[in-house]
Amino acid sequence: MDVNDDRIIAPSRIDIDEEYVELSLRPKKLSEYIGQKNVTDNLKVFIDAAQLRGEPLDHVLFYGPPGLGKTTLAGIIANEMDADLRITSGPAIEKAGDLVAILTNLNHKDVLFIDEIHRLNRAVEEVLYSAMEDFAIDFIIGKGPSARSIRMDLERFTLVGATTRAGNLSAPLRDRFGVVSKFEMYKPEELQKIIRRSAGTLNVPIDEESLVELALRSRGTPRVANRLLKRVRDFCQVKGSGSINIDITQYTLDSLGIDELGLEGIDRAILELIIQRFYGGPVGIDTIAAATGEERITIEDVYEPYLIQVGLLHRTQKGRVVSEKAYMHLGLPVPETRAGLQTSLFTVDEESGEELTEGSAEEGGKHNE
Repeated sequence: MDVNDDRIIAPSRIDIDEEYVELSLRPKKLSEYIGQKNVTDNLKVFIDAAQLRGEPLDHVLFYGPPGLGKTTLAGIIANEMDADLRITSGPAIEKAGDLVAILTNLNHKDVLFIDEIHRLNRAVEEVLYSAMEDFAIDFIIGKGPSARSIRMDLERFTLVGATTRAGNLSAPLRDRFGVVSKFEMYKPEELQKIIRRSAGTLNVPIDEESLVELALRSRGTPRVANRLLKRVRDFCQVKGSGSINIDITQYTLDSLGIDELGLEGIDRAILELIIQRFYGGPVGIDTIAAATGEERITIEDVYEPYLIQVGLLHRTQKGRVVSEKAYMHLGLPVPETRAGLQTSLFTVDEESGEELTEGSAEEGGKHNE
């Protein structure tokens, strides 16, 4: 059979992937990274110092809410150090042997990124101790009287750990990180810069009003901002003119059920549950999880931090309590028994920093954990 250049599978068609694969929205350099200024400024000093010494960067721990750029910054560290990046996660490393296999395949100055590092099991975590501190691992060969311990040296590497729950890390592991950085929620003006950059990468025009609107509804999180931008782009291409304006932006956000504070359906469901079924709280987190069908960890890590940040929800020792602002945002009347009590309902424990309810909040305590 004759072979010609018009066949379906031809060398000239290999570059089709490059044409249609969407560019990553993640920045590749520290100079391109927007926000977390304290973290990036300090990190630049540490990276420059490590390069001057010709050594790997010290081990780094990032902690904070999800979606703030911890994984992105790990990739930037590898690029700035001119090193390879290896990515895994705590739940994916089930046995100590899995981690040993990863560590022994690392080259000099490689960056190993472990997401959700607080979910490592104890046996795996103990392997990390000597690997991080001495760049060596100890393991036992054989059983019984013939068993012997062997130490294997590792290449000097940088471990970058990321966690949404720094308090769940054991002290021995946490103390072995030389650089510990906390990620904060982004300000609207920072999110506007991120959205503008992402829109340029996606090659979609966007006006200033849309930038402001998307930034205000992005929950202080770049991941949410980029997700909303892509959805607005979809609506714009199908129902609009191809250029993002404020009308198509508001139409998209309303269609997605995202209100002016960035709350989604589940956020409003949590607030309405506490108000309508538990008289505004306090109510335990397990009760909220069971009533909404969401996992406890999802509510604590994804929804609750933002509701607390915008002042719609309070976390107390007796449970979760909604604020007057939540009633007003949902268009519900504030009960007389709660009106004016928000300033006196909570006191702060000096040692833990946690909000405490006074006697007036004991009503509904039976709903707590």
